Amino acid sequence: MKNNQELQSDVQNAIKWEPLLNAAEIGVTAKDGVVSLTGVVDSYAKKMEAENAAKKVIGVKALVEKIEVKFPNTWSKTNAEIANEVLTGLKNDWSVPNDRVTVKVEDGWVTLEGELPWNYQKEAAKSAVNYLMGVKGVTNNIKIKSESHDAIEKKDVEEAIGRSWSVDDSDINVSVSGTTVTLTGTVDSWYQKEEAGRIAWKTSGIWHVKNELAVDYEYAFS
Repeated sequence: MKNNQELQSDVQNAIKWEPLLNAAEIGVTAKDGVVSLTGVVDSYAKKMEAENAAKKVIGVKALVEKIEVKFPNTWSKTNAEIANEVLTGLKNDWSVPNDRVTVKVEDGWVTLEGELPWNYQKEAAKSAVNYLMGVKGVTNNIKIKSESHDAIEKKDVEEAIGRSWSVDDSDINVSVSGTTVTLTGTVDSWYQKEEAGRIAWKTSGIWHVKNELAVDYEYAFS
């Protein structure tokens, strides 16, 4: 088990390893597996890179992210300019269906809404926004409404997760209720939790995934 100082150091090194980031921009504290990130960066992309780097570190059970995005005055854009760039970015992304996503921008914060048939399309819509200059944050409120009427089979979801080399499914429990899949149990890293959820989202006919997996690094050595 890592102590607080070891976990803090590992997260700092993971952030430092990302080419986009200057480690000095991000402050890291760790206590009992809960990692807090603070600091000021000049793009939303950097904020996301720091968060993703921290999540992949073994021993991180939860993440508190308080990184602020501030731009130099020369980078400032109006909400209308940002909205137009977001709409163009969505239109240029082949995986996001045209005219299915609406955009709202307030003080540089982008909110995406609408309905799409697949979760990968929802994630692609957010990715199209992440690297746009002037964006301070993104709220992805897009709902998934599958166009498939196939019944979700619990066994299919279990087998899909079991096929992944990167996920230990020995203590992952899958339950299905209508169009919702719920994952419970324990995994030993945040990466495995998110990967199990990502795989579950590929199920035909799915509308919702409740990812209630607990992350416990000690579980791997019990």
